[in-house]
Amino acid sequence: MEFVCSVCGKRESAATRKPKCGCGGLWKLDFTPPKFDLAEVDRDEWSQFRYRKFMALEGETWRGISLGEGLTPVVRLDENVLLKMDYMMPTLSFKDRGAAVLVAHAKAIGVDKVVQDSSGNAGNAVAAYCARAGIGCEIFVPEGTSPKKIDMIRAHGATCTVVPGSRDHCADVCRAKVETEGLYYANHVYNPFFYEGTKTYIYEVYEQLHRIPANLVIPVGNGTLFLGAMKALEELLAAGCIETFPQIIALQSENCDPLLKAADLGLDDPAPVKPTPTLAEGIAIGQPMRGEEILAYAKKHGVRFVHAPEDKILEARAFLARQGVYVEHTTAANYAAYRRYCELYGPTPDTLITMCGAGLKSDH
Repeated sequence: MEFVCSVCGKRESAATRKPKCGCGGLWKLDFTPPKFDLAEVDRDEWSQFRYRKFMALEGETWRGISLGEGLTPVVRLDENVLLKMDYMMPTLSFKDRGAAVLVAHAKAIGVDKVVQDSSGNAGNAVAAYCARAGIGCEIFVPEGTSPKKIDMIRAHGATCTVVPGSRDHCADVCRAKVETEGLYYANHVYNPFFYEGTKTYIYEVYEQLHRIPANLVIPVGNGTLFLGAMKALEELLAAGCIETFPQIIALQSENCDPLLKAADLGLDDPAPVKPTPTLAEGIAIGQPMRGEEILAYAKKHGVRFVHAPEDKILEARAFLARQGVYVEHTTAANYAAYRRYCELYGPTPDTLITMCGAGLKSDH
């Protein structure tokens, strides 16, 4: 299996420890799965690895890594909205999907220590799966990260380093350590194996509903779920499982929206923004490293970007909690953005919204 540079096209073994190409381009994975077919799903495997025939995996390493991630329920909220309960994961967020695959890959190629930067959820997921795999782990998080997320990271035995400043500065500090010490960068943006996990979100929905809803609400910061979902939807379309691409409603924080601004202006790269504090900490990414790839998908498939109004996030969280759905602030932003989308475009039935992080992770 090989990586291909997204800029210069250079090829490199996927076993490389290099976080990116020498030219600075990020890796893409040269992997084309077989045509998706529910008959090829392993119904006896009770994790996301039931879809392993369509995932880029090396050997059976995943068997010792999996914590039973995936297979989260779809719950009806009202006549227009379905919720995909992806906070029902081992570390209480959807990031377990990608972390399980990425750590399985790291274990397969002999990595013994990793570093990663995160707003909390991805770091927690990587820390948990590294603990499972016996791999040393250090997670860098920006100041202001929920203390509960930090506690969870440390509980898994990982070192958690809190970096003053913004989420983007935190990433810079972590990447500097990768460069100077030659450590393996188990990052959910740089490493394309992560998307082999997040694309199972779509496989699961299709298996559960035998269709894909007309509208999918997906949060976009670094694009972790977005990129996996787009890859899987293209696979379903190519396989004839779906006849049309759903309307993707991609949301960004009102206080940090480089992709929304770029889409509005017709740009190919993220627009320069100066992020300000937001309750939606999980998507507060001022400089998304795969922004060009995200925007290319957006143009190709008519994605609509929408703000999650900052002053409506807590209201959305309270509403969901009164329905028995207790989510963190970034997840509440998904529902706040859906409401805003309906204000802009009218009633939007047959919509699936991801519930990507549990409320106990940001109970402040």
